[in-house]
This record gives sequence, C-alpha cells and structure tokens, in this order.
Amino acid sequence: MAIQIMSAAFTGIKGVIVTVEVDITRGLPALNIVGLADISVKESKERVRSAILNSGFDFPVNRVTINLAPADLKKEGSLFDLPIAIGILLVTKQINVNDIDDYLFIGELSLSGRLKKVRGSLPVVMEGMENSIEKFIVPTNNARECSLVKAAKIFPLDNLKQVVEFLNYKDLMPYENINDEEILVNEKLDYEDVLGQESSKRAIEVAAAGGHNVLMYGPPGSGKSMMAKRIPTILPSLSPAESLEVTKIYSVSGKLGDSEGIVLQRPFRSPHHTISRIALVGGGNKIIPGEISLAHRGVLFLDEILEFKKNVLEILRQPLEERKISISRINGTIEYPSNFMFVSALNPCPCGYYGSYEKQCTCSEYERRRYLSKLSGPLLDRIDVFTAVNFIPYDKIVSENSSEKSDVIKKRVEQARAIQGKRFRMDEIHCNAEMSQKQIKKYCHLDKKASKIMELMYNKFTLSTRAYSRILKVARTIADLDSSENILDKHIIEAMQYRRFIDERIV
Repeated sequence: MAIQIMSAAFTGIKGVIVTVEVDITRGLPALNIVGLADISVKESKERVRSAILNSGFDFPVNRVTINLAPADLKKEGSLFDLPIAIGILLVTKQINVNDIDDYLFIGELSLSGRLKKVRGSLPVVMEGMENSIEKFIVPTNNARECSLVKAAKIFPLDNLKQVVEFLNYKDLMPYENINDEEILVNEKLDYEDVLGQESSKRAIEVAAAGGHNVLMYGPPGSGKSMMAKRIPTILPSLSPAESLEVTKIYSVSGKLGDSEGIVLQRPFRSPHHTISRIALVGGGNKIIPGEISLAHRGVLFLDEILEFKKNVLEILRQPLEERKISISRINGTIEYPSNFMFVSALNPCPCGYYGSYEKQCTCSEYERRRYLSKLSGPLLDRIDVFTAVNFIPYDKIVSENSSEKSDVIKKRVEQARAIQGKRFRMDEIHCNAEMSQKQIKKYCHLDKKASKIMELMYNKFTLSTRAYSRILKVARTIADLDSSENILDKHIIEAMQYRRFIDERIV
C-alpha cells in the first residue's frame, strides 16, 4: 500500500504542489526516486537513510520506491527530504497519523536528523494555501518568512524526532512572528552627508518621486556613488504587497538569512563591472534570479557603467522597458519580475576630466567617442534623467551650512507618490515611470504654453518618440512635486534640462 505525503516545489517565484508517494515491496534492499528528480533530490536517499537511523527509527530492508508527482515537472533542491522520511515511517507503521493529508511538509535533513533551512518556502506556503492546505511543517529557520502568509498555520521544528512527536501528540501551537520590525536594519545613510551638488540632488529627488532611471556623469571623486547609495533613504517604504513580492524573490534565491523573515527595506544592488550576463539577468542550470530581479522594487546601481561589457549592458534594454525578464532554457521558461529604478554613473572620458573647470582633460576627441560608444542610443533612450556631478568648491566643503536631510526629501517624494497612487488606482501601476503611451495621453495634460515649448524642442533636437514620452513622464513627476494638476511650461523646461548629456547635447 502506497502512502501519500503533501509537499511542494517551486518554478520561478511560484510554488507547485508535489505529492510524495512512498511504496515498499519485497525484493532486494533499494531506495529509488522517480518523477523527474535532479541530482540533489536523488541524493536525498542517503540523507534520509542516515537521518532515520540516527533519530532512533528503523530503516526498511526492502525495496522502497519514491514517486514525486506530477512526474513531468522537474524537481530540484533538498526540500523533499522530510516528506520522504515521514512517508517511509508511515508506510512501515513506525508512526500512525490519521490526518496526514492536512499537512504539507518541506525540509532538508542532515545525517543526524536535524532539519535545515530550504529555499523557496514562502511561495510553497502560498501555493499550499491556494490548494486549501493550511498546516505546514517547516524547518525552524524558515518560520519567519513562512509566517508572512497570515492565515497559514506554521509549525517550525528542529529535527525529525520532533516532527514525529508533534504528529503523534499535536502538542505545539502555530508559530507567530512579532519581530518583523527588527529585520534587515542596514547602516543609516543620509543626504545630509552630501556637500553641495544641489542640482544633482534635485534630479535624484525627481527621479525617486516618479521611479525614473538616472545617469550621473562627472569627474572621479565628485560624489556620484555617494549620492547613489543614499537613494533608498528617500524612496517610499515598501508596501506589504511589495514586501511580499521582494521576499519571494529572495526566498527562492536563498538570500534570506536565518534570522530574516521579510524584506522591509527597498533593495539596493550594486554589482561589480566584471559581472556576467547570466548573473545580471538570471538563468544558469537552476534558472535562478539575477541582479535585476534581486533589485525588484528597489535600486540597481551600475557604478562606472562604461567598464561593463557592452553585451552585458545591451541585455538591460528589454527588462528596462517591460519591467520583467523571461528566461528560456531547454527545460522550460521562467518569468521573474524586474521592476527597478536604474541608476548609473560614469566618467565623461577615459581620464575623467572632460568638461571639468578644475583639471584639464588629456583625452583626444577619438578617445572620448570610443569611450562613450558602449552606451548605445537605444539604452540612452531608456534613461529619463541625466545629471552632471561636478567638483565641489572649497567654500562648500568648509561651509557650516548643513545639507537637507533624507527624511525631508523623503516626505516630498512620498507626497508625490501618494498623488500618483491615487491617479493610478485603477491602472495597476504604481508610479509615473510605468505609464504606457495610452496613460501618457490620458494623464499628461499640457497647457498651451507648455505644448508650444514641447513642440519646439521636439523639432529642434529631433527627439525620438521614446525620448518624447520620457520627457512627458518626468514633467508629470515635477508637476506632482509641485502639486500641480496640469503640466506647466516650467515643468517641461526642467524635464528638458534632464535630457542634457555630455557636450550639452540633448538625447
């Protein structure tokens, strides 16, 4: 007689219910796992055998067959160790549980029988709830993230012996998490530390208020990286729904620490320029999320963007436009969200001092053009805000006047985002940067003077239609910061200023 245990796997950030079937028949001692399992799942037979014996139970000396259904879904990871062990104990009648179908089991077993943390427990619990399963037995280190699903009854346990005792006696209350506020407390950064650079800070404020992409350019040591690292301090706090989205991505990536249950702060990802295409967008043998998905609802910062390989930069074009990434491999296609604020920084030339008032540039025109050629026109088109970051004058450094704090800027950003949230409540988007062409026509109303200026700029600089749309989006954000219902001429003029790149050319 075969025994069925409920478990689950995940593809992308979505859980999939998996039934673990255990059957023991006469024959030479063997343990076989079928159902399109990868190597990590097939290796569980040795972990399960040792865990059962070291926990004080008997392992059958018969032919044991484990089936993971549905058989056409590829299974990977170590989360099936616990349901396989419980199934073997049930079929050998070492434990007797009448309500086993009410529970879903996940967990990796050590050789001693201890339960170890697994990836993807949050999407697994969410999928279980959608399939009317409310009780979940998980490793203790997975309890906090699983408890995000409020209606779920989570039973975190430390080892196989505790799981058996719980199934026999039901002497444990469901887990309750009351310490989410303490999770992921990072070092406090503040724009108060940034001396001068008022125009760049204004550009960053506009970008944060509308979720726009930013490119900062200027000589080395002028503060580009310093300002970029402080962008999360002025972004609105994650909503509960956004926190759940981000936590699911970090859960399946294995990026949540043992004491972390939910991501409460907006992610800030800053990969090195030697990063590969797969590491940036995701993929590999297990099709795991890349940096652009780990930055979802946060900031992806590429410092010294021209040091990245050109083919790596070009791969950003689609996710910047569609705000998601579809990864296709021979064993399937998985879609990950990648709705992030793209921030980049670069020096204007190889020596770094082109256009500087402080030092003379030593680069030739050919060297400058060759240096900037990594930034293609289509990629520049996808950046909303360009801002020059110059040397800080001495009087600014020694001045006793303090800069504006991040909390003050954040309040203005949150007010603008609140206006956008009210505007887009029926459109399933969150900020101005996400507007489609149809929504731009609907919400970006220009008065006559502003419309005339926009027409003049469009014809004079032969703007692309994408650049035209992005100017309107940025102008809409500036109007929101001014609490203006319509886009005025001053908003269009300021938005146009943010299209100025090196050599004062409009892009």
